[in-house]
Amino acid sequence: MSQLDYIDQEILLLLKKDARKAFSKIAQELSISNSLVHQRIKKLKDDGLIKKADLLLDEKKLGYNTKAYVGIRLKEARFAEKVVFALQSIPEVTECNYVSGKYAIFVLIYSKDNDHLRSILYNHVHEIEGVAGTDSFICFTTNFDRSVPVIIA
Repeated sequence: MSQLDYIDQEILLLLKKDARKAFSKIAQELSISNSLVHQRIKKLKDDGLIKKADLLLDEKKLGYNTKAYVGIRLKEARFAEKVVFALQSIPEVTECNYVSGKYAIFVLIYSKDNDHLRSILYNHVHEIEGVAGTDSFICFTTNFDRSVPVIIA
């Protein structure tokens, strides 16, 4: 990927604030042409820097009152891909990462309450072939959540 310049950085900063911001508004704020904004955003997407513009939902307003990070231990390393594939079918699992240390996989699960979390773990996660066990870490509050900073190298 090519280096980011000042215009790319400013476009990204505006899109981080509001991913649905009209290209014409971005052009107006940066005093550049609308076509330049289109070209730059297309290039940023083609280069893979912009993956997607996502809708951010308030999980609590949807009734998901328990947020838990769950470390998953595997019976053997050879089960890793199969376990990750199976985890994708559990809608409450919203993030999945390979990690180092005691766990092979770390996931983020949203559930209605602790009973729902227990059900997800016992009836779904623990039933996946290759899962040796889990440890759950309940999140009381998310203080902030943000994307990586946009910095010109």
